[in-house]
Amino acid sequence: MAPTPNAAPNLFDRALLRARRRRAVNMGAATFLLDRAAEDMADRVAAVLRDFRHAADIGSPGDQVRRALAPRLGAVAAVELPDDERTALALSPASLDLAVSALALQFVNDLPGVLAQIRRALKPDGLLLAATAGGDTLTELRQAFAAAEAELEGGVSPRVAPSADLRDLGALLQRAGFALPVTDVDRVVVRYDDAFGLMHDLRRMGATNVLVDRRRTPLRRATLLRMAQICRERFADADGRIRATFDIVWMSGWAPHESQQQPLKPGSAKASLEAAVKGKSPSRGG
Repeated sequence: MAPTPNAAPNLFDRALLRARRRRAVNMGAATFLLDRAAEDMADRVAAVLRDFRHAADIGSPGDQVRRALAPRLGAVAAVELPDDERTALALSPASLDLAVSALALQFVNDLPGVLAQIRRALKPDGLLLAATAGGDTLTELRQAFAAAEAELEGGVSPRVAPSADLRDLGALLQRAGFALPVTDVDRVVVRYDDAFGLMHDLRRMGATNVLVDRRRTPLRRATLLRMAQICRERFADADGRIRATFDIVWMSGWAPHESQQQPLKPGSAKASLEAAVKGKSPSRGG
């Protein structure tokens, strides 16, 4: 069936992602990023001075987020992101006070659609709090692979998923109907003995290449070795260990409610911008 003109691009093979995550568990999952996001999630929820009676965790791998939130919220429902994104999330309209998600939304093909579904599932004044990989995540690996393939294979294949930045995600929240959208980033720099150690951790995270347009032929050994060499040349510290950047981008937004702070209507300000810039008060005149 041909896609409709407004269909979201199919970037990620979500069935493969699920299989890679199962493999990661069997290997002994590397959860340090997820653990960090879960701890931060609990701190952020604790900072909101209100009760959340009905909460759901949308697609987070593992149970770290739900365990971190349990002391404050009790049971948090787990809601899976479907492999076929034409299938709606298992969420009833206006049923949640809080929706959370950690390190899952970066693999969603139709992120605007998923955010809109979450927005509809929130009660008025309900909160979405989500962490996703974005920004400059794996910029070192991306650059090294691109340079090695351009040098040895005459072209570059997609190997690291594209990352959204703060402004993009803030705009998506507004587009989905969220009020008071806020985004910020937690940058984590991890050091490895070499690029192969980093790639091993990515397999243990279930975060290796699941792009639909990935190259299906095995990676050439010469290209892999050259990539590792470029990593060391460009991204090693004085002790020879290479850096790997992971940006955890946080976003939050509220389902609209009349109690929320509203922007001023145009022309309603009591002081002119010109007066403010010139350091004048309207009551003092010139």
